[in-house]
Amino acid sequence: MGKIVIAGQCHDIFIQQFIALGKEVIINPTIDYHQLLEIAPEMEGIVATTRTAIDHKLIDAAAGLKWIGRLGSGMDLIDTEYAEAKGIACINSPEGNCNAVAEHVMGLLLNLKNNITNSYLEINKGEWNRDKNRGDEIFGATVGIVGFGNTGRTLSEKLSGFNVKILAYDKYLTGYGNEYVTETTLEAIQQQADIISFHVPLTEETFYYANESFFNSLAKKPYFINACRGKVTDTAALINALKNGQIKAAGLDVLENELLSTYSAEEKEHLDWLLQQPNVIITPHIAGYSYRATYEMSRILAEKIVGKFY
Repeated sequence: MGKIVIAGQCHDIFIQQFIALGKEVIINPTIDYHQLLEIAPEMEGIVATTRTAIDHKLIDAAAGLKWIGRLGSGMDLIDTEYAEAKGIACINSPEGNCNAVAEHVMGLLLNLKNNITNSYLEINKGEWNRDKNRGDEIFGATVGIVGFGNTGRTLSEKLSGFNVKILAYDKYLTGYGNEYVTETTLEAIQQQADIISFHVPLTEETFYYANESFFNSLAKKPYFINACRGKVTDTAALINALKNGQIKAAGLDVLENELLSTYSAEEKEHLDWLLQQPNVIITPHIAGYSYRATYEMSRILAEKIVGKFY
């Protein structure tokens, strides 16, 4: 009988579903690639997260593998094309954490707009600066959402109560405009948006999507938010955009390299510079990691896999 390997943080609701089916479940959120290779021949299914690479070698070693489950949306660490060519289903649960990400984006945006973190840090230093930290409301702004899948759509719903104009661009979707959202082009967002939030998967096409050319094309010095994948944004280009006043502020839940202990001198210099800016907020890839999201991602993924295979 094949084993189910949980290679990341997963809610008990998922685990209990498979125990109830009589499956042997191995739970190891810190399992590394070499350990996975060792047990690959015994695997029937594996649940992966943002720290688990499922590549050719691992897939070939897992001769009995039926499915690869992803808690959340991003499939960039999974060679889905190769897996599916071998008859292995790749299943994710983007519906599970889209609300959490959208709420986090709103938090980043409201924080930046109202200088909340910066004000707090100044008060800690004994400074009381009202004029310097005067807020800039979301009300009346034009918001550009790049990528209109589950999270982009959920963010638009949350923004709909702020009396804003919402522009959305998605290369692979059409017909999603509604009373709150105008379906448009990336170029229109670059020219009109006061706020831009990215919600695209990481692919060869979206790698460094927010690059020097992108920032050079911005007309209104918008607030820039990235809560999808770090490598969607070229960090050096982002820093230049901040230095040159091409964007007003940046809220980042993701970084190109999230293993801080492995940083090169250049990466450390970039991060140190960003952390010193009063108009930059960085959080440690927690947008889609709320307690509710962990439950929902696990529940939805279990339902999809059980419904398909068991």
